[in-house]
Amino acid sequence: MQRLRSKLLRQSSEWDSFYTGLKGEKKVGRELACLSRSGWYALHGIQKGNGGDIDHLLIGPGGVFTINTKTHRGAAVWVGDAMVKVNGGPPRPYAAASKTEADFVRRSLQRYCDFDVSVEPMLVFVGVESLHQSNPQSPVRVCREREIAALGPLTGRLTAEQIEAVYAVARHRRVWLRG
Repeated sequence: MQRLRSKLLRQSSEWDSFYTGLKGEKKVGRELACLSRSGWYALHGIQKGNGGDIDHLLIGPGGVFTINTKTHRGAAVWVGDAMVKVNGGPPRPYAAASKTEADFVRRSLQRYCDFDVSVEPMLVFVGVESLHQSNPQSPVRVCREREIAALGPLTGRLTAEQIEAVYAVARHRRVWLRG
């Protein structure tokens, strides 16, 4: 009712941000689904024990990636090592949060896998006008949603058996309950 009232009065609400983000996550999810032909698995909306979530987890021959989706339609985005600026606004800790999320996933998966699992953080921006990364050597991979397909040909990080093992572990809810 609150959202309907806001729409009728042409006022923005907290729900607008939620639905915009959800649309972006769905768009990224469709892009990730295309990678399944190349031996990749994607999990979406993984709930963590602390109340947060992992937007997407990608597992395949090129490794394991946590994908943090950010939707900023028509914006100019600048990405530093730890912070992101949207349209020159205040710094947002997207990159630092992505690194923290990848560390959490790595620790969680390694508790149940009998081999080292490296996890690479990714920030995927949906609908942006321009995207500039100040440090291309940053540990956080940055791209637009339409560039996700570039991950398809990556290989050499995980064997077929390791991919299956990580995917089997990642599908269990209890893996993500520890903070």
